[in-house]
Amino acid sequence: MPALYYLHPANHLTIDKLTDILNAQLALSTEAVQALEKSYLFLKECLEKNPNALYGINTGFGSLCNTIISDTELSTLQHNLLLSHACGTGEWVPLPIVKIMLLLKIQALIYGYSAVRKEVVERLITLYNANLLPVVYTQGSLGASGDLAPLAHLCLPLIGEGKIWSNGNLYSTAEIYAQMNLEPLQLEPKEGLALLNGTQFMLAYGYYILLHLNKLEKWADIIATLSLDAFACCQEPFAEALHRIRPHKGQQITAHRIRILRAASSIANAPSVHVQDPYSFRCIPQVHGAVKDALEWVSTIMQTEAASVSDNPSIFPEERQVLAGGNFHGQQLALALDTLAIAMTYLGSIAERRIYQLLSGTRNLPPFLSPKPGLNSGFMILQYTAAALVNQNQHLCYPSSVASIPSSNGQEDYVSMGANSATKAYTILENLKTILAIELMHASQALYFRLPQKTSPLLEAILDDFRQQVPIASTDRIFSHDITVAKKFLDTYEINHIF
Repeated sequence: MPALYYLHPANHLTIDKLTDILNAQLALSTEAVQALEKSYLFLKECLEKNPNALYGINTGFGSLCNTIISDTELSTLQHNLLLSHACGTGEWVPLPIVKIMLLLKIQALIYGYSAVRKEVVERLITLYNANLLPVVYTQGSLGASGDLAPLAHLCLPLIGEGKIWSNGNLYSTAEIYAQMNLEPLQLEPKEGLALLNGTQFMLAYGYYILLHLNKLEKWADIIATLSLDAFACCQEPFAEALHRIRPHKGQQITAHRIRILRAASSIANAPSVHVQDPYSFRCIPQVHGAVKDALEWVSTIMQTEAASVSDNPSIFPEERQVLAGGNFHGQQLALALDTLAIAMTYLGSIAERRIYQLLSGTRNLPPFLSPKPGLNSGFMILQYTAAALVNQNQHLCYPSSVASIPSSNGQEDYVSMGANSATKAYTILENLKTILAIELMHASQALYFRLPQKTSPLLEAILDDFRQQVPIASTDRIFSHDITVAKKFLDTYEINHIF
């Protein structure tokens, strides 16, 4: 039976809690219900007593903000908003990210600054708990005025529209509602706007990438250390004293991990015949460390955003104010996601260089790591694949956030483009996983040629488990299957006990 997680305005969705919450059922705490009701009732009071225009509540949207809407049409205004903004295109957002979007949207609403009814949030929770995930498209958001198009698709089921994934099958919302005996909601003033305003598309991608990258950056250190021994590299560049005098946090962590991983390696502890190693080996702490420092900063940005309200206007019952501003703007996330893309590209680029060196036929390794080079091409073309992915990453990491295009007749004249930063970063993450899987294959093959010398017992245990799934290649074979298996190994193999 899944655990029950009570949503509370004082409890924020941190990265380390995410996996547990995603496996739980959601419920509203008493405090969440009170926060929702307080802002809803205050807005209702404002509309009854205040004849002034309130943006998006009794006015049009964007450059239509000066168009006043009559009281009898306020519900239709919100309904039309969801319909008109559901103009996404491109590929479908991966379902794990859609689920995170739902969670983040629910959390943002229960802070009590958006004036939506409890019933609206409860319907989102119903979808979430039943794992009914709306079809959302990857393209259409400018990352300012929020992630309008993706969030429109996410919330279409509330009004009975859109399509929903259930148990691997695609249904219309009408079909799902008939099965569950549910009726579409009639939105009240502000509710459609509150559903669409927000940065939950960008943020969900950021959370998903960080969740996976927190493990993948550890793998990068482990695999790089295997490559260090595979290439018979010196220990000296990882000495504690060197990193004490340049005390970047990530650099120190990386060097410390390598010292732990190589401590009992017979290869690392053998007398070195090489004065220095190529930068892709010698500078692992500096490069991997810079990535760690970037990840720490990005995590701070993402977790701050998850604890934020990115709606507009925002409702302040305590201050008795309705304030319009720019909290929907995704510039912080756009910059963080572009930084994440660059950081991941570093990890992939330096890994590919180590792959290249391992194939060079130097340091007592056979050319292309084949026992019979010539008759066999060995791992030659695997490096081509890694290089192709690195090249794609290098192009994709050009920052989307530096290129704004005005919209809404000039009213929204500077946007973040963070949604494109998000989807590009996702592609880079998947490419990085493949590059590291290919490096692991190379390191495993190269270490076979070092026998009877071995790496450390800690790393030998990983190698033994890996080689049961991806055996040493004594002759050429179809390596595409091996790459797929190696990627799955990175996903499923438990390494938390190592660091």
